Amino acid sequence: MLRTRILTAVVLAPAGIAMIFLAPAWVFRLVIALLMLIGTWEFRQLAGLQMAPGLGLLALQTFILALLFLYWPIVTGHAFTILLAGCFFWCLMFLRLALYRADQAPDLSFQAVSFASALASITLCTFSMALLRDQAHGEFLILLLLIIIWAGDVGAYFSGRQFGRKKLAPVISPKKTWAGVIGGIILAGITALLLNHYTPGLELATGPLVILVAVTVLTSVGGDLFISIHKRTVNIKDCGKIFPGHGGVLDRFDSLLAGAPFFALGIWILGS
Repeated sequence: MLRTRILTAVVLAPAGIAMIFLAPAWVFRLVIALLMLIGTWEFRQLAGLQMAPGLGLLALQTFILALLFLYWPIVTGHAFTILLAGCFFWCLMFLRLALYRADQAPDLSFQAVSFASALASITLCTFSMALLRDQAHGEFLILLLLIIIWAGDVGAYFSGRQFGRKKLAPVISPKKTWAGVIGGIILAGITALLLNHYTPGLELATGPLVILVAVTVLTSVGGDLFISIHKRTVNIKDCGKIFPGHGGVLDRFDSLLAGAPFFALGIWILGS
C-alpha cells in the first residue's frame, strides 16, 4: 500500500508542477474543472444519492462550470463579490460540523443539503483555483496555496502524534487534535514565509501572510472534516479509486475545497 502511494505521488507531483507552470491558463482551468467534475461524481456517493439524482448533480455542475468559463471575463469582474459570498457560504457549511451526530442518517434532508453543498464547494474551489492562476505570478500563488495545505497536513500529523491530547472533533475524526492544528499552522507559516521571501514576484507583507496562512490552514481542516462527515454518514472509507493508494479526487483535495476560496479572497484583498 505504501509503495503504491509513493509511486502514485512520484508520477503525479511532476505532472502537477508541469500543469501549474507550463500549461496556459485556459488549459489549467480546464484540467481543474475536469478534476472537480470527477469529484462531483464522487460527491454523489457521499450525498447518498441514487443514480438518477446523481446524474442530475453531475449535469447541473457541468452546466455551471461551462457557464463559468464561457463568460469568464465577465465572471472575474465580480471576483471579490463571488469570493466573499463563497466564504460566507462555507461558514454556513461549517455549521454542519457542529450539528453532526454519530447517528446521522442519509435521509432526504441530508441528501438535499449535501446536493447543494456539493455544487457550492466544487464551483467555489474551481473558480478560486482558476482565478489565482490568472493573477500576476499566479503559478507561484497556486504553489504557495498547495504548500500551505501540504505543510499544514504534515505539521498536524507530527505535532498531533507528539503532543496531541485534546481532540478537535472526536465524533467526526478521532485522530485530529488541537495540537495538530497548531503545529500545522506553525509549519505552514514557516514554509510560506520562506517561499514568499525567496520567490520573486510574491513579496507579500509578513503580517498579512501569517494571518492568511492561519485562516487557510484552519479552513482546510474544516474542508477535511466536511468530507469526513459525509463519509461517516454513508459509511464509506474512500471517495474513489482514481489515484491508486490515495483514493479519489475528494480524498486528495478535500482540504483544498474550503482552503482555496479563503486563500483566494485573502490574496484578492492584499492585492487591492
